[in-house]
Amino acid sequence: MADTKREIERKYEGPAAEGDEGLPELTGVKGVASVIDKGVAELDATYYDTADQRLAAASLTLRRRTGGDDAGWHLKLPVSEGVRDEIRAPLSDDLPHELTGLVRSRVRDAELVPLVRLVSARDIRHLVDDSGALLAEVSLDRVRAERLSGGEGSTAEWTEIEVELADDGDPAFLDKVEKKLRKAGLARSSSASKLAKALGETAPRTKGKKVKAPAVEKEPVSAGDHVLAYVRVQRDAIIELDPAVRRDLHDSVHSMRVATRRMRSAFRSYGKILDRAVTDPIGDELKWLAGELGVDRDQEVLTGRLTQALDKLPRTLLSGPVPTRLSSWSQARRGGSRQRLIDVLDGSRYLDLLTALDAVVANPPLLKAAADDPSTVIAKAVRKDFKKVSDLIAEALERPSGADRDFAMHEARKKAKRTRYAAEAATAALGTPAADLVKSMKSLQGLLGDHQDSVMAREAVLELAAEAYAAGESAFTYGVLYGREEQRAAEAEAALPEAWETIGERAAV
Repeated sequence: MADTKREIERKYEGPAAEGDEGLPELTGVKGVASVIDKGVAELDATYYDTADQRLAAASLTLRRRTGGDDAGWHLKLPVSEGVRDEIRAPLSDDLPHELTGLVRSRVRDAELVPLVRLVSARDIRHLVDDSGALLAEVSLDRVRAERLSGGEGSTAEWTEIEVELADDGDPAFLDKVEKKLRKAGLARSSSASKLAKALGETAPRTKGKKVKAPAVEKEPVSAGDHVLAYVRVQRDAIIELDPAVRRDLHDSVHSMRVATRRMRSAFRSYGKILDRAVTDPIGDELKWLAGELGVDRDQEVLTGRLTQALDKLPRTLLSGPVPTRLSSWSQARRGGSRQRLIDVLDGSRYLDLLTALDAVVANPPLLKAAADDPSTVIAKAVRKDFKKVSDLIAEALERPSGADRDFAMHEARKKAKRTRYAAEAATAALGTPAADLVKSMKSLQGLLGDHQDSVMAREAVLELAAEAYAAGESAFTYGVLYGREEQRAAEAEAALPEAWETIGERAAV
Protein backbone atom coordinates (compact mmCIF):
# COMPACT_ATOMS: atom_id res chain seq x y z
CA MET A 1 0.00 0.00 0.00
CA ALA A 2 1.39 3.41 -1.00
CA ASP A 3 1.66 6.22 1.53
CA THR A 4 2.29 9.94 1.10
CA LYS A 5 4.81 12.35 2.58
CA ARG A 6 4.80 16.11 1.99
CA GLU A 7 8.40 17.03 1.18
CA ILE A 8 9.61 20.62 1.62
CA GLU A 9 13.26 20.99 0.71
CA ARG A 10 15.90 23.21 -0.87
CA LYS A 11 19.07 22.31 -2.75
CA TYR A 12 22.31 24.27 -2.82
CA GLU A 13 25.52 24.26 -4.81
CA GLY A 14 28.77 26.22 -4.84
CA PRO A 15 32.39 26.05 -3.71
CA ALA A 16 31.52 24.97 -0.17
CA ALA A 17 29.65 21.96 -1.51
CA GLU A 18 32.49 20.97 -3.81
CA GLY A 19 35.21 21.02 -1.18
CA ASP A 20 36.37 18.23 1.07
CA GLU A 21 35.51 19.91 4.37
CA GLY A 22 31.95 18.52 4.38
CA LEU A 23 28.89 20.38 5.58
CA PRO A 24 29.20 24.00 6.78
CA GLU A 25 28.87 24.61 10.50
CA LEU A 26 25.17 25.01 11.37
CA THR A 27 25.12 25.30 15.14
CA GLY A 28 24.69 29.07 14.81
CA VAL A 29 21.30 28.80 13.10
CA LYS A 30 18.65 30.40 15.31
CA GLY A 31 16.57 27.76 17.08
CA VAL A 32 19.12 24.96 16.59
CA ALA A 33 20.30 23.55 19.91
CA SER A 34 22.52 20.85 18.44
CA VAL A 35 23.60 19.22 15.20
CA ILE A 36 23.58 15.42 15.28
CA ASP A 37 25.82 13.44 12.92
CA LYS A 38 23.74 10.58 11.47
CA GLY A 39 26.54 9.11 9.38
CA VAL A 40 26.73 8.37 5.67
CA ALA A 41 24.03 6.52 3.74
CA GLU A 42 24.72 4.83 0.42
CA LEU A 43 21.77 5.39 -1.93
CA ASP A 44 21.21 3.73 -5.30
CA ALA A 45 18.25 5.03 -7.33
CA THR A 46 17.02 4.19 -10.82
CA TYR A 47 14.66 6.72 -12.39
CA TYR A 48 11.96 5.65 -14.84
CA ASP A 49 10.34 7.64 -17.63
CA THR A 50 9.06 7.28 -21.17
CA ALA A 51 11.58 7.41 -24.01
CA ASP A 52 10.48 10.99 -24.76
CA GLN A 53 10.68 11.96 -21.07
CA ARG A 54 7.03 12.88 -20.47
CA LEU A 55 7.39 12.69 -16.70
CA ALA A 56 10.47 14.90 -16.62
CA ALA A 57 8.70 17.45 -18.82
CA ALA A 58 5.98 17.67 -16.15
CA SER A 59 8.51 17.80 -13.26
CA LEU A 60 7.45 14.34 -12.07
CA THR A 61 9.95 11.76 -10.87
CA LEU A 62 9.47 8.02 -10.48
CA ARG A 63 12.29 6.01 -8.98
CA ARG A 64 13.26 2.74 -7.34
CA ARG A 65 15.77 3.33 -4.56
CA THR A 66 17.72 1.11 -2.19
CA GLY A 67 19.67 2.25 0.83
CA GLY A 68 18.72 4.73 3.53
CA ASP A 69 15.67 4.43 5.75
CA ASP A 70 13.07 4.78 3.01
CA ALA A 71 14.05 2.19 0.42
CA GLY A 72 11.29 1.51 -2.08
CA TRP A 73 9.47 3.09 -4.99
CA HIS A 74 8.94 6.86 -4.87
CA LEU A 75 6.78 9.07 -7.06
CA LYS A 76 7.23 12.81 -6.54
CA LEU A 77 4.45 15.16 -7.61
CA PRO A 78 5.08 18.93 -7.64
CA VAL A 79 2.88 21.04 -5.36
CA SER A 80 4.66 24.39 -5.51
CA GLU A 81 8.23 25.64 -5.66
CA GLY A 82 10.31 23.51 -3.31
CA VAL A 83 7.28 21.48 -2.23
CA ARG A 84 6.42 18.00 -3.50
CA ASP A 85 4.24 15.12 -2.44
CA GLU A 86 6.23 11.90 -2.31
CA ILE A 87 4.06 8.82 -2.81
CA ARG A 88 5.84 5.70 -1.57
CA ALA A 89 5.36 2.03 -2.31
CA PRO A 90 7.28 -0.98 -0.93
CA LEU A 91 10.43 -2.15 -2.66
CA SER A 92 9.74 -4.64 -5.45
CA ASP A 93 11.20 -5.69 -8.78
CA ASP A 94 8.25 -4.48 -10.84
CA LEU A 95 6.74 -1.03 -11.23
CA PRO A 96 3.94 -0.77 -8.64
CA HIS A 97 0.46 -0.30 -10.11
CA GLU A 98 -0.52 2.24 -7.44
CA LEU A 99 2.21 4.57 -8.72
CA THR A 100 1.96 3.96 -12.46
CA GLY A 101 -1.76 4.76 -12.26
CA LEU A 102 -0.90 8.21 -10.90
CA VAL A 103 1.14 9.02 -14.02
CA ARG A 104 -1.18 7.43 -16.57
CA SER A 105 -2.58 10.75 -17.79
CA ARG A 106 1.00 11.68 -18.77
CA VAL A 107 2.31 8.32 -19.90
CA ARG A 108 -0.82 6.96 -21.65
CA ASP A 109 0.20 3.75 -23.43
CA ALA A 110 3.93 4.48 -23.57
CA GLU A 111 6.36 2.18 -21.78
CA LEU A 112 8.19 3.30 -18.66
CA VAL A 113 11.88 2.43 -18.98
CA PRO A 114 14.99 2.95 -16.79
CA LEU A 115 16.33 6.37 -17.75
CA VAL A 116 19.01 7.39 -15.26
CA ARG A 117 20.80 5.77 -12.34
CA LEU A 118 22.00 7.93 -9.46
CA VAL A 119 24.41 6.56 -6.84
CA SER A 120 24.88 8.90 -3.89
CA ALA A 121 26.93 8.98 -0.73
CA ARG A 122 24.75 11.03 1.64
CA ASP A 123 26.46 12.61 4.68
CA ILE A 124 23.54 13.41 7.00
CA ARG A 125 23.08 15.87 9.88
CA HIS A 126 19.96 16.42 11.97
CA LEU A 127 19.21 19.91 13.26
CA VAL A 128 17.29 19.63 16.54
CA ASP A 129 15.88 22.12 19.05
CA ASP A 130 16.48 22.22 22.80
CA SER A 131 13.82 19.50 23.33
CA GLY A 132 15.54 17.19 20.86
CA ALA A 133 12.79 17.58 18.24
CA LEU A 134 13.93 17.42 14.62
CA LEU A 135 13.82 20.76 12.78
CA ALA A 136 15.42 19.75 9.49
CA GLU A 137 17.71 17.21 7.90
CA VAL A 138 20.76 18.59 6.11
CA SER A 139 22.83 16.37 3.88
CA LEU A 140 25.84 16.65 1.65
CA ASP A 141 25.29 14.40 -1.37
CA ARG A 142 28.14 13.23 -3.57
CA VAL A 143 26.33 12.03 -6.66
CA ARG A 144 27.32 9.96 -9.67
CA ALA A 145 24.80 9.85 -12.51
CA GLU A 146 24.73 7.34 -15.36
CA ARG A 147 22.42 7.65 -18.36
CA LEU A 148 20.72 4.29 -19.01
CA SER A 149 18.76 5.20 -22.14
CA GLY A 150 18.67 8.06 -24.62
CA GLY A 151 22.45 8.56 -24.47
CA GLU A 152 23.60 5.34 -22.86
CA GLY A 153 26.88 5.37 -20.98
CA SER A 154 27.10 9.13 -20.36
CA THR A 155 28.05 9.96 -16.78
CA ALA A 156 28.32 12.98 -14.56
CA GLU A 157 29.40 13.70 -10.99
CA TRP A 158 28.62 16.57 -8.66
CA THR A 159 28.15 17.49 -5.01
CA GLU A 160 25.16 19.34 -3.57
CA ILE A 161 23.67 20.18 -0.21
CA GLU A 162 20.03 19.37 0.51
CA VAL A 163 17.95 20.78 3.37
CA GLU A 164 14.65 19.03 4.07
CA LEU A 165 12.19 20.44 6.59
CA ALA A 166 10.94 18.10 9.31
CA ASP A 167 7.34 16.91 9.10
CA ASP A 168 4.93 19.69 10.12
CA GLY A 169 7.85 22.11 10.45
CA ASP A 170 7.69 25.85 9.84
CA PRO A 171 8.94 26.65 6.31
CA ALA A 172 10.37 29.92 7.65
CA PHE A 173 13.04 27.84 9.39
CA LEU A 174 14.52 27.03 5.99
CA ASP A 175 15.20 30.75 5.48
CA LYS A 176 17.34 30.75 8.63
CA VAL A 177 19.35 27.77 7.39
CA GLU A 178 19.73 29.35 3.99
CA LYS A 179 21.12 32.54 5.47
CA LYS A 180 23.88 30.48 7.10
CA LEU A 181 24.58 28.52 3.92
CA ARG A 182 24.83 31.68 1.82
CA LYS A 183 27.44 33.05 4.19
CA ALA A 184 29.39 29.84 3.53
CA GLY A 185 29.38 30.61 -0.20
CA LEU A 186 26.46 28.45 -1.27
CA ALA A 187 23.59 29.38 -3.57
CA ARG A 188 20.33 27.72 -4.57
CA SER A 189 20.86 24.93 -7.06
CA SER A 190 20.22 25.84 -10.68
CA SER A 191 18.44 22.49 -11.13
CA ALA A 192 15.07 21.73 -9.60
CA SER A 193 16.05 18.15 -8.74
CA LYS A 194 18.86 15.65 -8.99
CA LEU A 195 17.12 14.03 -11.93
CA ALA A 196 16.86 17.33 -13.80
CA LYS A 197 20.57 17.94 -13.26
CA ALA A 198 21.44 14.39 -14.31
CA LEU A 199 19.41 14.68 -17.50
CA GLY A 200 21.13 17.93 -18.37
CA GLU A 201 24.62 16.72 -17.51
CA THR A 202 24.32 13.39 -19.36
CA ALA A 203 22.37 14.61 -22.39
CA PRO A 204 23.95 13.43 -25.64
CA ARG A 205 26.07 16.05 -27.40
CA THR A 206 25.87 16.28 -31.19
CA LYS A 207 28.89 17.83 -32.91
CA GLY A 208 28.20 20.63 -35.32
CA LYS A 209 24.58 21.05 -34.28
CA LYS A 210 23.14 23.64 -31.99
CA VAL A 211 20.75 22.55 -29.32
CA LYS A 212 17.30 23.89 -30.16
CA ALA A 213 15.99 26.22 -27.50
CA PRO A 214 12.61 25.39 -25.97
CA ALA A 215 9.71 27.05 -27.72
CA VAL A 216 8.54 30.23 -26.03
CA GLU A 217 4.77 30.49 -25.88
CA LYS A 218 3.72 33.62 -27.76
CA GLU A 219 1.26 36.18 -26.48
CA PRO A 220 -2.26 35.69 -27.87
CA VAL A 221 -2.86 37.94 -30.89
CA SER A 222 -5.71 36.58 -32.99
CA ALA A 223 -9.12 35.33 -31.91
CA GLY A 224 -7.86 31.78 -32.42
CA ASP A 225 -4.86 32.42 -30.17
CA HIS A 226 -7.09 33.53 -27.30
CA VAL A 227 -9.52 30.63 -27.58
CA LEU A 228 -6.73 28.08 -27.90
CA ALA A 229 -4.98 29.54 -24.85
CA TYR A 230 -8.15 28.94 -22.83
CA VAL A 231 -8.61 25.44 -24.24
CA ARG A 232 -4.98 24.62 -23.46
CA VAL A 233 -5.42 25.68 -19.82
CA GLN A 234 -8.43 23.36 -19.45
CA ARG A 235 -6.61 20.47 -21.15
CA ASP A 236 -3.67 20.95 -18.79
CA ALA A 237 -6.00 21.14 -15.79
CA ILE A 238 -7.63 17.80 -16.64
CA ILE A 239 -4.26 16.08 -17.00
CA GLU A 240 -2.76 17.69 -13.90
CA LEU A 241 -5.81 16.93 -11.74
CA ASP A 242 -5.83 13.25 -12.71
CA PRO A 243 -3.43 12.13 -9.92
CA ALA A 244 -5.32 14.23 -7.35
CA VAL A 245 -8.63 12.63 -8.37
CA ARG A 246 -7.08 9.17 -8.05
CA ARG A 247 -5.81 10.12 -4.59
CA ASP A 248 -9.25 11.49 -3.65
CA LEU A 249 -7.84 14.88 -2.67
CA HIS A 250 -10.27 17.58 -1.56
CA ASP A 251 -12.22 19.26 -4.40
CA SER A 252 -10.20 17.47 -7.09
CA VAL A 253 -13.17 15.67 -8.67
CA HIS A 254 -15.21 18.88 -8.75
CA SER A 255 -12.28 20.84 -10.23
CA MET A 256 -11.73 18.31 -13.01
CA ARG A 257 -15.45 18.30 -13.76
CA VAL A 258 -15.41 22.10 -14.06
CA ALA A 259 -12.44 21.93 -16.45
CA THR A 260 -14.32 19.51 -18.72
CA ARG A 261 -17.35 21.81 -18.73
CA ARG A 262 -15.26 24.88 -19.46
CA MET A 263 -13.64 23.24 -22.44
CA ARG A 264 -16.91 21.90 -23.80
CA SER A 265 -18.50 25.33 -23.44
CA ALA A 266 -15.57 26.94 -25.27
CA PHE A 267 -16.00 24.51 -28.16
CA ARG A 268 -19.69 25.39 -28.42
CA SER A 269 -19.41 29.15 -27.86
CA TYR A 270 -16.55 29.60 -30.29
CA GLY A 271 -17.82 27.41 -33.11
CA LYS A 272 -16.91 30.14 -35.59
CA ILE A 273 -13.27 29.80 -34.54
CA LEU A 274 -12.85 26.04 -33.93
CA ASP A 275 -14.53 23.68 -36.38
CA ARG A 276 -17.40 21.99 -34.56
CA ALA A 277 -17.24 19.05 -36.94
CA VAL A 278 -14.04 18.21 -35.05
CA THR A 279 -14.87 19.51 -31.58
CA ASP A 280 -18.47 18.29 -31.19
CA PRO A 281 -17.48 14.59 -30.89
CA ILE A 282 -14.83 15.59 -28.35
CA GLY A 283 -17.46 17.66 -26.55
CA ASP A 284 -19.66 14.58 -26.31
CA GLU A 285 -16.80 12.70 -24.65
CA LEU A 286 -16.20 15.61 -22.27
CA LYS A 287 -19.88 15.47 -21.33
CA TRP A 288 -19.49 11.73 -20.65
CA LEU A 289 -16.43 12.36 -18.46
CA ALA A 290 -18.21 15.13 -16.53
CA GLY A 291 -21.08 12.72 -15.93
CA GLU A 292 -18.75 10.04 -14.58
CA LEU A 293 -17.05 12.59 -12.31
CA GLY A 294 -20.44 13.76 -11.06
CA VAL A 295 -22.01 10.37 -10.33
CA ASP A 296 -22.03 11.03 -6.60
CA ARG A 297 -21.37 14.78 -6.56
CA ASP A 298 -24.97 15.89 -7.15
CA GLN A 299 -26.27 13.45 -4.54
CA GLU A 300 -23.72 14.74 -2.02
CA VAL A 301 -24.76 18.36 -2.66
CA LEU A 302 -28.44 17.50 -2.26
CA THR A 303 -27.85 15.50 0.92
CA GLY A 304 -25.74 18.32 2.33
CA ARG A 305 -28.51 20.85 1.65
CA LEU A 306 -31.15 18.73 3.39
CA THR A 307 -28.83 17.96 6.30
CA GLN A 308 -28.16 21.65 6.86
CA ALA A 309 -31.89 22.37 6.68
CA LEU A 310 -32.51 19.71 9.34
CA ASP A 311 -29.78 21.14 11.57
CA LYS A 312 -31.49 24.54 11.50
CA LEU A 313 -34.90 23.20 12.54
CA PRO A 314 -36.00 23.68 16.16
CA ARG A 315 -36.20 20.34 17.95
CA THR A 316 -39.94 20.84 18.41
CA LEU A 317 -40.32 20.51 14.60
CA LEU A 318 -38.35 17.28 14.40
CA SER A 319 -40.74 14.31 14.39
CA GLY A 320 -39.55 10.78 13.77
CA PRO A 321 -36.16 9.34 12.73
CA VAL A 322 -35.65 11.90 9.94
CA PRO A 323 -31.81 12.15 10.06
CA THR A 324 -31.48 8.33 9.96
CA ARG A 325 -33.88 8.04 7.03
CA LEU A 326 -32.07 10.81 5.16
CA SER A 327 -28.74 9.05 5.65
CA SER A 328 -30.11 5.68 4.48
CA TRP A 329 -31.82 7.30 1.50
CA SER A 330 -28.61 9.05 0.46
CA GLN A 331 -26.48 5.91 0.75
CA ALA A 332 -28.98 3.89 -1.29
CA ARG A 333 -28.76 6.40 -4.13
CA ARG A 334 -25.00 6.59 -4.39
CA GLY A 335 -24.35 5.40 -7.91
CA GLY A 336 -20.59 5.48 -7.92
CA SER A 337 -17.56 4.24 -6.06
CA ARG A 338 -13.90 5.06 -5.90
CA GLN A 339 -13.06 1.96 -7.88
CA ARG A 340 -15.59 2.81 -10.57
CA LEU A 341 -13.96 6.20 -11.08
CA ILE A 342 -10.46 4.71 -11.13
CA ASP A 343 -11.64 2.21 -13.75
CA VAL A 344 -12.90 5.11 -15.86
CA LEU A 345 -9.53 6.89 -15.59
CA ASP A 346 -7.69 3.68 -16.48
CA GLY A 347 -9.99 2.93 -19.40
CA SER A 348 -9.23 3.38 -23.08
CA ARG A 349 -12.15 5.77 -23.60
CA TYR A 350 -10.69 8.32 -21.19
CA LEU A 351 -7.16 7.93 -22.53
CA ASP A 352 -8.44 8.34 -26.08
CA LEU A 353 -10.15 11.56 -24.97
CA LEU A 354 -6.88 12.91 -23.59
CA THR A 355 -5.18 12.08 -26.89
CA ALA A 356 -7.95 13.89 -28.78
CA LEU A 357 -7.51 16.95 -26.57
CA ASP A 358 -3.77 16.91 -27.24
CA ALA A 359 -4.50 16.80 -30.97
CA VAL A 360 -6.82 19.82 -30.76
CA VAL A 361 -4.11 21.81 -28.99
CA ALA A 362 -1.28 20.64 -31.25
CA ASN A 363 -3.20 20.86 -34.55
CA PRO A 364 -6.23 23.07 -33.88
CA PRO A 365 -9.12 22.86 -36.37
CA LEU A 366 -9.12 26.61 -36.97
CA LEU A 367 -11.68 28.25 -39.21
CA LYS A 368 -11.25 31.47 -41.18
CA ALA A 369 -12.56 33.66 -38.36
CA ALA A 370 -9.73 32.44 -36.10
CA ALA A 371 -7.39 34.92 -37.77
CA ASP A 372 -9.70 37.87 -37.12
CA ASP A 373 -9.36 40.61 -34.53
CA PRO A 374 -10.44 39.12 -31.16
CA SER A 375 -12.21 42.34 -30.19
CA THR A 376 -14.67 41.60 -32.98
CA VAL A 377 -15.16 37.86 -33.35
CA ILE A 378 -14.79 36.92 -29.66
CA ALA A 379 -17.02 39.77 -28.51
CA LYS A 380 -19.67 38.65 -31.01
CA ALA A 381 -19.61 35.09 -29.65
CA VAL A 382 -19.97 36.30 -26.06
CA ARG A 383 -22.84 38.62 -26.98
CA LYS A 384 -24.58 35.74 -28.73
CA ASP A 385 -24.39 33.62 -25.57
CA PHE A 386 -25.57 36.54 -23.45
CA LYS A 387 -28.55 37.04 -25.76
CA LYS A 388 -29.59 33.43 -25.19
CA VAL A 389 -29.47 33.97 -21.43
CA SER A 390 -31.51 37.15 -21.81
CA ASP A 391 -34.20 35.38 -23.84
CA LEU A 392 -34.47 32.57 -21.30
CA ILE A 393 -34.69 34.96 -18.36
CA ALA A 394 -37.47 36.86 -20.13
CA GLU A 395 -39.27 33.58 -20.80
CA ALA A 396 -38.95 32.52 -17.15
CA LEU A 397 -40.29 35.82 -15.87
CA GLU A 398 -43.29 35.61 -18.19
CA ARG A 399 -44.31 32.17 -16.95
CA PRO A 400 -46.37 31.65 -13.79
CA SER A 401 -44.64 30.13 -10.80
CA GLY A 402 -44.55 26.37 -11.15
CA ALA A 403 -42.97 23.62 -13.22
CA ASP A 404 -42.75 25.69 -16.43
CA ARG A 405 -40.93 28.53 -14.68
CA ASP A 406 -38.68 26.05 -12.87
CA PHE A 407 -37.68 24.55 -16.21
CA ALA A 408 -37.03 27.94 -17.83
CA MET A 409 -34.91 29.09 -14.89
CA HIS A 410 -32.89 25.88 -15.02
CA GLU A 411 -32.23 26.37 -18.75
CA ALA A 412 -31.21 29.97 -18.06
CA ARG A 413 -28.81 28.74 -15.39
CA LYS A 414 -27.09 26.40 -17.86
CA LYS A 415 -26.77 29.18 -20.43
CA ALA A 416 -25.48 31.58 -17.75
CA LYS A 417 -22.75 29.08 -16.93
CA ARG A 418 -21.82 28.77 -20.60
CA THR A 419 -21.75 32.56 -20.99
CA ARG A 420 -19.55 32.82 -17.91
CA TYR A 421 -17.04 30.40 -19.38
CA ALA A 422 -17.13 32.18 -22.76
CA ALA A 423 -16.43 35.46 -20.97
CA GLU A 424 -13.55 33.83 -19.06
CA ALA A 425 -11.96 32.86 -22.36
CA ALA A 426 -12.53 36.42 -23.62
CA THR A 427 -11.06 38.26 -20.62
CA ALA A 428 -7.50 38.43 -21.96
CA ALA A 429 -8.80 39.86 -25.23
CA LEU A 430 -11.60 42.13 -24.05
CA GLY A 431 -10.39 43.14 -20.61
CA THR A 432 -12.66 44.65 -17.96
CA PRO A 433 -16.01 44.25 -19.76
CA ALA A 434 -15.47 40.49 -20.07
CA ALA A 435 -14.23 40.22 -16.48
CA ASP A 436 -17.32 42.11 -15.28
CA LEU A 437 -19.54 39.75 -17.26
CA VAL A 438 -17.85 36.77 -15.61
CA LYS A 439 -18.76 38.19 -12.19
CA SER A 440 -22.32 38.97 -13.29
CA MET A 441 -22.89 35.49 -14.72
CA LYS A 442 -21.39 33.88 -11.63
CA SER A 443 -23.83 35.87 -9.47
CA LEU A 444 -26.77 34.96 -11.71
CA GLN A 445 -25.65 31.34 -11.76
CA GLY A 446 -25.66 31.33 -7.96
CA LEU A 447 -29.20 32.73 -7.77
CA LEU A 448 -30.58 30.35 -10.39
CA GLY A 449 -28.60 27.47 -8.93
CA ASP A 450 -30.14 27.98 -5.50
CA HIS A 451 -33.55 27.93 -7.13
CA GLN A 452 -32.78 24.68 -8.98
CA ASP A 453 -31.36 23.11 -5.83
CA SER A 454 -34.67 23.95 -4.14
CA VAL A 455 -36.56 22.21 -6.94
CA MET A 456 -34.44 19.09 -6.52
CA ALA A 457 -34.67 19.27 -2.72
CA ARG A 458 -38.47 19.39 -2.82
CA GLU A 459 -38.56 16.33 -5.07
CA ALA A 460 -36.29 14.51 -2.63
CA VAL A 461 -38.39 15.56 0.38
CA LEU A 462 -41.54 14.22 -1.27
CA GLU A 463 -39.79 10.92 -1.88
CA LEU A 464 -38.56 10.76 1.72
CA ALA A 465 -42.01 11.62 3.03
CA ALA A 466 -43.59 8.80 1.01
CA GLU A 467 -41.03 6.31 2.37
CA ALA A 468 -41.61 7.52 5.93
CA TYR A 469 -45.40 7.31 5.59
CA ALA A 470 -45.17 3.79 4.18
CA ALA A 471 -43.04 2.81 7.19
CA GLY A 472 -45.60 4.21 9.61
CA GLU A 473 -43.47 7.22 10.54
CA SER A 474 -44.59 10.81 10.91
CA ALA A 475 -44.31 12.90 7.73
CA PHE A 476 -44.69 16.19 9.61
CA THR A 477 -41.01 17.24 9.44
CA TYR A 478 -40.86 16.56 5.70
CA GLY A 479 -43.77 18.94 5.26
CA VAL A 480 -41.88 21.60 7.16
CA LEU A 481 -38.77 21.04 5.01
CA TYR A 482 -40.85 21.20 1.84
CA GLY A 483 -42.43 24.49 2.91
CA ARG A 484 -39.07 26.04 3.68
CA GLU A 485 -37.64 24.97 0.33
CA GLU A 486 -40.72 26.41 -1.36
CA GLN A 487 -40.03 29.69 0.41
CA ARG A 488 -36.40 29.71 -0.73
CA ALA A 489 -37.50 29.19 -4.31
CA ALA A 490 -40.02 32.01 -4.03
CA GLU A 491 -37.32 34.32 -2.68
CA ALA A 492 -35.05 33.47 -5.60
CA GLU A 493 -37.84 34.11 -8.09
CA ALA A 494 -38.66 37.43 -6.40
CA ALA A 495 -34.99 38.51 -6.51
CA LEU A 496 -34.53 37.61 -10.18
CA PRO A 497 -36.08 40.69 -11.87
CA GLU A 498 -33.95 43.20 -9.96
CA ALA A 499 -30.83 41.05 -10.28
CA TRP A 500 -31.31 40.72 -14.01
CA GLU A 501 -31.96 44.44 -14.43
CA THR A 502 -28.66 45.18 -12.70
CA ILE A 503 -26.81 42.67 -14.88
CA GLY A 504 -28.38 44.08 -18.03
CA GLU A 505 -27.18 47.57 -17.12
CA ARG A 506 -23.61 46.33 -16.67
CA ALA A 507 -23.44 44.10 -19.75
CA ALA A 508 -21.26 45.96 -22.23
CA VAL A 509 -19.21 43.32 -24.05
